[in-house]
Amino acid sequence: MAWLFFKVLWVGVSFLGCLFPLVNFHFSGETGGQKPNFVIILADDMGWGDLGANWAETKDTANLDKMAAEGMRFVDFHAAASTCSPSRASLLTGRLGLRNGVTHNFAVTSVGGLPLNETTLAEVLQQAGYVTGMIGKWHLGHHGSYHPNFRGFDFYFGIPYSHDMGCTDTPGYNLPPCPACPQGDRPSRSHKGGCYTKVALPLYENLDIVEQPVNLSSLAHMYAEKATQFIQRASTSGTPFLLYVGLAHMHVPLTRTWRSADPQSHHPYAADLREMDSLVGRIKDTVDHTAKENTFIWFTGDNGPWAQKCELAGSLGPFAGSWQVHQGGSPAKQTTWEGGHRVPAVAYWPGSIPFNVTSTALLSVLDIFPTVVALAGATLPRGRRFDGLDASEVLFGRSQTGHRVLFHPNSGAAGAYGALQTVRLGQYKAFYITGGAAACDGSVGPAQSHEPPLVFNLEDDVAEAVPLDTGSAEYWSVLPMVREALAGVLRDIADDNTSRADYAQDPSAAPCCDPHHVACRCQASSQTDLPTSRNVRQ
Repeated sequence: MAWLFFKVLWVGVSFLGCLFPLVNFHFSGETGGQKPNFVIILADDMGWGDLGANWAETKDTANLDKMAAEGMRFVDFHAAASTCSPSRASLLTGRLGLRNGVTHNFAVTSVGGLPLNETTLAEVLQQAGYVTGMIGKWHLGHHGSYHPNFRGFDFYFGIPYSHDMGCTDTPGYNLPPCPACPQGDRPSRSHKGGCYTKVALPLYENLDIVEQPVNLSSLAHMYAEKATQFIQRASTSGTPFLLYVGLAHMHVPLTRTWRSADPQSHHPYAADLREMDSLVGRIKDTVDHTAKENTFIWFTGDNGPWAQKCELAGSLGPFAGSWQVHQGGSPAKQTTWEGGHRVPAVAYWPGSIPFNVTSTALLSVLDIFPTVVALAGATLPRGRRFDGLDASEVLFGRSQTGHRVLFHPNSGAAGAYGALQTVRLGQYKAFYITGGAAACDGSVGPAQSHEPPLVFNLEDDVAEAVPLDTGSAEYWSVLPMVREALAGVLRDIADDNTSRADYAQDPSAAPCCDPHHVACRCQASSQTDLPTSRNVRQ
């Protein structure tokens, strides 16, 4: 009956939203603008080699390259997992999936999401006097109290999960459009009536679905408009703000593939990459014209490219995962090979972050939570342990030291979800389990256990082609430290206050603007203003 409770809660809050419209939210200006603002931009399925500043073969990210030249570029920066939901959960909690409970993706019909006893970055900053906004892909639960407006965000505009998880109008490469349901058609007649039987992708503004199915061709423009509004209004008020932008790019379907778009490009991925870069450029320009000296922009990705999509997938750069390629399958998204979790990252904060610096520090999406909390002068939640670190010293150019050890969880290619199957220790990387995700040619590399583990020296072998000889002195000098580090973190997790996500599914949990139509078609007028209340829970 839990689903019924949340459905009632949802309806009740939506009704309150009608009485107290979630528009024009009030900025108090109580802090006088003394605290820094934060803009966190998370790209989806973007390869390390897609960033021009990283990889000379790419010329499609002029705005991001400029931001890197005016700030700090990270070349050894990693997602906390190599697929959507776990990576986002770790960003917002600073905790690995074995702690926060999110170990794999949520579905359209998922009842749960990021466990409610986990504290998000937005909730911490709300308590510190920040106004908080989230624009874009959420993918941490949409049903009942798992919705972003109940997880610390005053304002939300975006889609609840990946845009290949429901039909869309004017879609991209490999997703069909949504035929309209005949008037009065019911689920039992959907096939006879020609209805599209998947739930169409909804677009939310706060608790309301304002468009369903989404027109992907206008999504980037709408995201840019909403981000611009949010930043301008918060900056004018003097209230410190957190804006988290979860881009649809570069996940398939690519939104520009259905039109000729850029006549200079014969490659749809490149056209989409330029569209994403333009969106990021608009956000940066808005910051530069409103609160440049007091706003920290942190751009990164959720995981590596989706190699199964062939020419519509991004670039691994030099991180080819050659050992796995020879075994079969892809070494990109869903794997613990470098191509699966090493992601582009750029930090920009004029006057605070040094100009045109490349950092080789070993850092992670896990570090965003504790770093932002520290810079905001807020306090980490009590009663739980964190896997991220405060990277302020690195950001301000006073250190090149990041993590000594990072742990990479399985995200779908091999073994149990969330299991810490790969250990990064300085320049070394040890695999206890290897496996490949589905590749462009359809092959899937088999899961293989390794005891003792395969160890690669990334300083000499970024392509992960040839593991160290298990009979070498170098191998046996590394192995005891790897084993000690892994045993230590597993003990720590066992003693921690961990959570477990609810992955149950129920058809009634699928969001729909009109439950009488299987294809869920609606074209509500999109609200253009921002919430009136700092606390939508009322």
